[in-house]
Amino acid sequence: MVDVGNKAITHRIATTEGYIEMQPETLQLIVNNQHKKGDVLAIARIAGIMASKKTADLIPLCHPLPLTQVEIDFSADTAQNRIRCQTTVKTNGQTGVEMEALMATSCALLTIYDMCKAVDRGMIIQSVQLLEKSGGKSGRWLR
Repeated sequence: MVDVGNKAITHRIATTEGYIEMQPETLQLIVNNQHKKGDVLAIARIAGIMASKKTADLIPLCHPLPLTQVEIDFSADTAQNRIRCQTTVKTNGQTGVEMEALMATSCALLTIYDMCKAVDRGMIIQSVQLLEKSGGKSGRWLR
């Protein structure tokens, strides 16, 4: 693990996004909250938040971080039959929260897949990526 002990504690933010593409009927089940398993997006949001807090347990050499905020937003794109997940994670610490944000987005999308796989096994998770990060010595990075 990299030694971050001498690094300054700064306010750090990372924002990520990812998509899950699906059949139009599957998207309508989710958007209209008609899935028999319940509110897919609410459950996916909680899963993503929980995953962000477990990042250091799952990614070798990742530092455990005290997260101060995790925000996960979903938006439906009916033209492309997909849902966009955008996550913002914040902390005050000595290392960044990119991995926590990526983990949250990935797990939220995987949860949507898990909940909907009985009606649509062909869903595609795609383009999970860092959009922006700020804080620390390297400052702001923007895609």
